[in-house]
Amino acid sequence: MQNSDSLRIAWLLPVAWFYWQPALSEYARLFPNTTVFTGLFPGFAKGIEGTLKVEVVGKFRVVEINRDEGSYGNNFTYLSSGIIIHLLRCKPQVIFASSFGVWTILALLLKPLFRWRVIIAYEGSSPGVDYRNSASRLFIRRLMVGMADACITNSRAGSDYLIRILNADKDRVFVQPYEIPDERTLPGITEGKAAELVELQHPVFLFVGHVIPRKGLSILLKACVALQTRGYERFTLQVVGDGAQQPELAAFCQAHHLIDRVQWAGRVAYDQIGTYFDRADVFVLPTLEDTWGVVTLEAMLLGKPILCSTGAGTAELVVPGENGYVFAPDDPDKLADLMQKFLDDPSLITAMGDRSKQIMDRYTPVAAAQCLADVTKLVMTD
Repeated sequence: MQNSDSLRIAWLLPVAWFYWQPALSEYARLFPNTTVFTGLFPGFAKGIEGTLKVEVVGKFRVVEINRDEGSYGNNFTYLSSGIIIHLLRCKPQVIFASSFGVWTILALLLKPLFRWRVIIAYEGSSPGVDYRNSASRLFIRRLMVGMADACITNSRAGSDYLIRILNADKDRVFVQPYEIPDERTLPGITEGKAAELVELQHPVFLFVGHVIPRKGLSILLKACVALQTRGYERFTLQVVGDGAQQPELAAFCQAHHLIDRVQWAGRVAYDQIGTYFDRADVFVLPTLEDTWGVVTLEAMLLGKPILCSTGAGTAELVVPGENGYVFAPDDPDKLADLMQKFLDDPSLITAMGDRSKQIMDRYTPVAAAQCLADVTKLVMTD
């Protein structure tokens, strides 16, 4: 195989979100001639500045076809065909392409002409993105998987979908969490500003995410109502994030006497979220559907017990009874039961938080980059 220093690699990402950057930064150390092409770049995460070559191509736009508030819905992601010109200039030998979108299709169609290798990165499996009931989409995806040289995915559920539903060669599907956080990207607020944050009644249950139906915050609020009904009032739910559902949920809190229990922090910059994790006791992700849910891993990395719904791909990294618990996203009473465990036995908070950090020791940007490097070398030796 060609020397890794000279091997030309292209990553095609509709959005180069912060959670992509730690593993890609480490990957670029192994393959310095790596370029990330994206339709939307939010900027570098703290500690990642300048470690990646990023080129923004055209404009990123999501076109809604059918809305389903409890799911991802049926959407089309518009990406510029100008990517072809960028690839011709880059002349990559290996392309990592995210999911089954337009850029992946173009990379696969041009593959016979330019003889580059194509690796499909499928974030994870969930009903809203798998399209298992669409014969036409499944047919196209099966063709794409057949044309690709390999596939990578964060989760076992993603691997099962690629192999069992899309007929991918199981020897060419690699499971390794690669959308993972790095503690240096979550430094939190400076000490002076942190002192201005309101003191909360502990234990503090933390929700971080968009305040939209799919994220399941309404389920968490119903669980809080159930706890109050059982006589538990000495706790706080802190909500970090905003969204269209917030007025409705704020009214729910008013109607169910949760005003003193729920604190709305609003939208917080990514590099300040670490402070909210630090001050929380237990992290809760009640999502109805998330292909991955990297926020769970951020909480684990920062030593928090996890209550995660089975709707999130990252539920696979929660070991029930060790670093947290999982629950069905349509069962607020069960969620209340799990929250009650921490109210009845606060010692669980430290023990399970420590276990979360231990689990994350094996899921690092360096480990992810090494797996991606191994897949790169494999397809280059074919």
